[in-house]
Amino acid sequence: MIYLDCAATALQKPREVAQAMTAALRQCASPGRGSYPASARAADVAFRCRDALAQLLGADSPEQVVFTSNATHALNIAIRTLVRPGDQVVVSGYEHNAVTRTLASIPEVSVKVAVGELFSQAGDLDAFSRQIDERTKAVICTHVSNVFGYILPVDNIAALCRERGVPLIVDASQSAGTLPVSVRRWEAAYVGLPGHKGLCGPQGTGVLVCGDREAPVPLLTGGSGSESLNQQMPDFLPDRLEAGTHNMPGIAGLLAGVQFVSRRGTDAILRHERQLSDRLAGELSLIPGVRVVRPETPGQRTGVLSFLVEGQDCEVLGNALADRGIALRAGLHCAPLAHRTAGTLETGTLRASVSPFTTPGEVDALAATLRSCLGK
Repeated sequence: MIYLDCAATALQKPREVAQAMTAALRQCASPGRGSYPASARAADVAFRCRDALAQLLGADSPEQVVFTSNATHALNIAIRTLVRPGDQVVVSGYEHNAVTRTLASIPEVSVKVAVGELFSQAGDLDAFSRQIDERTKAVICTHVSNVFGYILPVDNIAALCRERGVPLIVDASQSAGTLPVSVRRWEAAYVGLPGHKGLCGPQGTGVLVCGDREAPVPLLTGGSGSESLNQQMPDFLPDRLEAGTHNMPGIAGLLAGVQFVSRRGTDAILRHERQLSDRLAGELSLIPGVRVVRPETPGQRTGVLSFLVEGQDCEVLGNALADRGIALRAGLHCAPLAHRTAGTLETGTLRASVSPFTTPGEVDALAATLRSCLGK
């Protein structure tokens, strides 16, 4: 199988990830639940993972790093902390259902969509400037579109939010591990991200970096290993948001993934993924009937590439490619708002997304297999 669905889950991992998870299964109990070696070992692994994430993601302290089950869990905490029934929120035109469905579940929330000319950073910044007003309680923006690999101007949007005094939530699901992410530089209230994509960690891991010093609202309540007499969740991080037993094999694997990314460097990873995406776009452009949908400016795109084939149902074509050993994503990719923005809501797209482990031969194989499927 040639795996090109890394924007959903990075299937290939550094070998150290599985090794760390196996060791944790055998050697780590629950952190904060005892003074015996297995508990102390778990606490050490958890702290080292928080510390590595804090350094990679620009947090001032490891305590700001909260472990969640995925990015959706993290974004739910952030959104439900800042947004109340009847509030007004401004979002980008590329948000994932992790954001839009969560907002839709809060009664009478007014959602204003800030979108300019397609894949225009200047246009999107201008749209945010026009949409944010005195009623805006929060701004939510994805760093990179999971559908089109388009990099939004988060640095400038963050500066605008600081100027207007509006808290910012950043969805870094498609950027962490590939682009510089910094809760400190952005002065973001929250940054949410998964462990299983660009950070090369296992599924079932996620991170919420809390820049907001006020107590966030827990989604879960229960044991935290601290303040056991208190029938409210502790008022300090990370304990306030980490009820129940930690996923120590996942955290250990995530630590190994973050260490791999830190050694390789996000610049090198981004350069590799862009080169593969550009190579694939060039190959696809030579196939009659194929239309690639991506930003024209090279510096505004990552290793995620969406395309359409004239007269072909993308789901049917995606299944045909899967039958021939090519794994990619077809459809709306859990982001109908992004497709509405790009004008592809009726068709969806085929999406190929690469990782540090993807090779040039694999993207060439996708193009060749697509030609075969189309009889061209």
